[in-house]
Amino acid sequence: MESTMAETNIPDTGMADEQQYLTFIMSGEEYGVDILAVQEIRGWEEPTSIPNAPRYIRGVINLRGTIVPIMDLRMRFGLEHIEYTATTVVIILKFDGEHGERVMGIVVDAVSDVYTIADGSTRKPPELTEDDNSDFIKGLVNVNEKMVILLDVEELLSIKNQLLNVAGSVE
Repeated sequence: MESTMAETNIPDTGMADEQQYLTFIMSGEEYGVDILAVQEIRGWEEPTSIPNAPRYIRGVINLRGTIVPIMDLRMRFGLEHIEYTATTVVIILKFDGEHGERVMGIVVDAVSDVYTIADGSTRKPPELTEDDNSDFIKGLVNVNEKMVILLDVEELLSIKNQLLNVAGSVE
């Protein structure tokens, strides 16, 4: 994967704050998450179903002793469901929040690239809806003539946004 600097109007003084984002494709759009939140990328495998879980929670997997909920991001964002293919992957995300460490897998169509993005090049998304999904959008950035939607991992995985709190350790 090639690392690419996002377009920016800020002069390159070598001191700009930059972050790397792992990008992935869903429904023809490119999304990105902070690469520091990415624990690993796995191929699709059917998780164990959890009764009464929200529709977008596909189930859980045991990842080296940790029970990890698997969220279908297409379903969570209200996108059209498609069949999983050889390029479908699960990105395991992790962050330390106010309620401790959260780990969750997100199912995406395909991994795309890693970009280095200057903080100053990120733009706030327009406030178009009252929908929960808009809370997950950290910002928008142009990279190589295309728009990339940057997701806020902490907001995506936060307890207040989850109807299911099944992450924990297997004894």
